[in-house]
Amino acid sequence: MTPGLFVERFGREKASAILRCNDTEKAALAMEAAIRGGFSIIEFTLTIPGVYDLVRDFSQRPDLVVGTGTVMDAEQAQKSVEAGARFLVSPVVDEIVISAAGQLGVACMPGTHTPTEMLRAHRAGAQLCKLFPAPAGGPSWVKSVLGPMPYLKIVPTNGVDEHNAAEWIAAGAFAVGYVAPLFVAADMEGGRWDLIEARARRCLAAVHL
Repeated sequence: MTPGLFVERFGREKASAILRCNDTEKAALAMEAAIRGGFSIIEFTLTIPGVYDLVRDFSQRPDLVVGTGTVMDAEQAQKSVEAGARFLVSPVVDEIVISAAGQLGVACMPGTHTPTEMLRAHRAGAQLCKLFPAPAGGPSWVKSVLGPMPYLKIVPTNGVDEHNAAEWIAAGAFAVGYVAPLFVAADMEGGRWDLIEARARRCLAAVHL
């Protein structure tokens, strides 16, 4: 999948499931629940034990697009793509990672917090701008930034949940990423995968109102 095709698909589906935890088995079971709930664009952070094996396993499914998060250098980018990742996400703007993604032929979504960082990422070749952390202005902040720079594809993740996702999309966000509000810690710990699946359905419904 080329970066352009990924961006098109992300723009249609409007949401990704982003998982960060410290247990390989629970990570797999939790993501399975999110997939049953309808997610097909998924992201595993590199802080998960055995993450490259998870990426390799899930990326073999033709209906899924798998990415990795917390990619901080070119080596991690290389390992991610070798495992099957088709998009790379970072919490910061790093031209080295953006360049590596371009050379590897995958999309890149660096973390940005200000209009200056977003423009910098865009000019460096990033197809998408992850909004991290969420600014105090919330959705209205996104709308303000898109006024002078409508070509930016902003993807809020921090603080996005089933109750406010529609506001982000209405403000002009290209898509959203669900993290802790989808993979609730208590449900992960208790193995309540059915609750995660049900929440996934609600999260996806929220972006298609």
